[in-house]
Amino acid sequence: MPATSANLGPAFDSAGLALTCHDVVEFAVRHSGLEVALTGEGAHTLPTDESHLVVRAFRAGCDALGWTPPGLAVVARNGIPQGRGMGSSAAAVVAGLVGAWALCPEVQGVDRDAVLRLATELEGHPDNVAPCLLGGATLSWMTDGGARAEQLEVSPDLVPVVLVPDGTLSTHVARGLLPDAVPHADASFNAGRAALLVHALTAAPGLLFEATEDRLHQQQRAAAMPDSAQLLDRLRTAGHAAVVSGAGPSLLVLTRRSAGRDGLHEVRDLTPPGWFLRVLDVDPCGADVQVGTPGVSSR
Repeated sequence: MPATSANLGPAFDSAGLALTCHDVVEFAVRHSGLEVALTGEGAHTLPTDESHLVVRAFRAGCDALGWTPPGLAVVARNGIPQGRGMGSSAAAVVAGLVGAWALCPEVQGVDRDAVLRLATELEGHPDNVAPCLLGGATLSWMTDGGARAEQLEVSPDLVPVVLVPDGTLSTHVARGLLPDAVPHADASFNAGRAALLVHALTAAPGLLFEATEDRLHQQQRAAAMPDSAQLLDRLRTAGHAAVVSGAGPSLLVLTRRSAGRDGLHEVRDLTPPGWFLRVLDVDPCGADVQVGTPGVSSR
């Protein structure tokens, strides 16, 4: 399951990007009981019982499929930082649902449309679950029938760089800082930038700086992550297409291969001590399911 970065600046709750940082989760049906083994990120703080988010999502998937396995073993090797705005909860939800579909003897393969709809119900919005499931950059939206999404073919010139601080931030807290209403001018501004973002991601990465401008959510949540807000301001003042990754506090900088290494060096120079910089790629595949013995592995 890939990490994801949602919003990408102006496309609040509707755009996301899959990144080459992964959780790997293995599932196997047992005769009885539940076994959960964890390594990597969050291994010493996450629960190992029915309350684990992967297990909860797996059970929800089984309920949707009308199937109840006698017992379950889950082994999770977590590479996605927890509580940093990199889609760790979306990855857990998608992993659990994909595991249920892959193991259920009553279905043939994973119904990604059904998984997307149910994952959105569990997660609350589709901006992270869509790229986690489908890979690449995604646009997602809600209909009367549930969530829908489309994958975009990202320009090969795009290089995502994630800046991860020590601290965490609850998505619930971050969303609670948003106002109930926004000025019409700001809504119009973001609509234009979100449209431009699609063009910049796919065909014209030279426009990414302007395409990632936002007026709806980043400044409004700055008080909950002042260090992130200050670094974001420094990066954008220097001309980098930097945004808050999801609800934060991590930042995403969309750099370009064609610009050479000078831009990346400047991003490194602007990153303060205590932050971890990761140069990643766009994950084009999303949820990768490998079925074999003894169970199912979801990468």
